[in-house]
Amino acid sequence: MDERVKQYDNIIIGIDPGTNVMGYGLIGIKNKKQIEMIAMGVIKLNRMDDHYLRLRRIFERVSGVIAEFLPDEMALEAPFYGKNVQSMLKLGRAQGVAMAAALTHDIPIAEYEPRKIKMAITGNGAASKEQVAAMIQRTMHIPQDDMPQFLDATDALAVALCHYYERQKPTGNHGTTSWKSFIAQHPDRVKRDSRPDD
Repeated sequence: MDERVKQYDNIIIGIDPGTNVMGYGLIGIKNKKQIEMIAMGVIKLNRMDDHYLRLRRIFERVSGVIAEFLPDEMALEAPFYGKNVQSMLKLGRAQGVAMAAALTHDIPIAEYEPRKIKMAITGNGAASKEQVAAMIQRTMHIPQDDMPQFLDATDALAVALCHYYERQKPTGNHGTTSWKSFIAQHPDRVKRDSRPDD
């Protein structure tokens, strides 16, 4: 476990799914409103010819990142519809494997469309990857020397930040997928059984 995680009240991991390069980024929240970048990077898969071995690599690496930084929530970019059915199938599998890694650790998941993420970060749903990266750099105060070579990493940070913004909305859909998390977030909505034991 990375010792830095202890200082945060909440940690979100963002995933930018890919079958050649998968991006990940983690943000930490202090005092409910102070946001900091914890880590970002990519999982390179293009040197592996076997698609199934790529899926295993994704599961192992995402599981490793989760074990190191102990995120409370995961946010993923939802695959957008394309013309190449095979590519979409492979991308969906990659996303599903990343989800499985989170679910194995009982981490709630949320998904966001690419346009929604770009809108949340830049105010423009048609923004380029470069524009998203530039806004992430300014928002998270990332030094130029620390900016990644692959924009998949900043895209992943954008997904995590989008999720944080959505959580701040009173009616936001937080993508909760576990009852444990739901009960923790909404104790007032849990009805207790008042009947006596038989």
